[in-house]
Amino acid sequence: MDANNFSMRPQPMIDPATVRGWGVDANPENDPTYPCRDRSKEDHSGSWVRPVQQQTDVEILQSIEHKQRPAVVGTSTPPSGLSGALRRAAFRKSESNLLHWMGLLGADRINMVEGVLQDFRRARVPNVPAEMGARAEWQYNKTGLVMKTVAVVGVIAIVAALRRQRRIRA
Repeated sequence: MDANNFSMRPQPMIDPATVRGWGVDANPENDPTYPCRDRSKEDHSGSWVRPVQQQTDVEILQSIEHKQRPAVVGTSTPPSGLSGALRRAAFRKSESNLLHWMGLLGADRINMVEGVLQDFRRARVPNVPAEMGARAEWQYNKTGLVMKTVAVVGVIAIVAALRRQRRIRA
């Protein structure tokens, strides 16, 4: 069967009366979110009242596309260290710029390394396999976990061989 024949088949009609919950939001009088979504006035104010702005005592990074912050923001992990500097640089770029997103991805990876180093400074040995979800990976994706493990062992073996070779030459 080719794609043209597929589109020519008549589609079965669905009787809305047989679908539970169909049209539940059709009546604005029965929709509790309707006042929030009614932005029909010229200034788009509608009947929505902006919540009180959360007071913060940590640095909050904000996109340059937005004039004001949302009412509630995350304050559990303020930007710090090298990853924080990279995040600040990323937020100076537009969200449509690839460097914005690549900077944030890089900052996440650097922040992970910073967290491991912080664990060592506090005399804790991080359980990296558990933190990376090895148990769930073993349960749901054994092949992927084995491939990742082989790759990591291979990289470690190559690095060890290169270091040993340098020692022999020196």
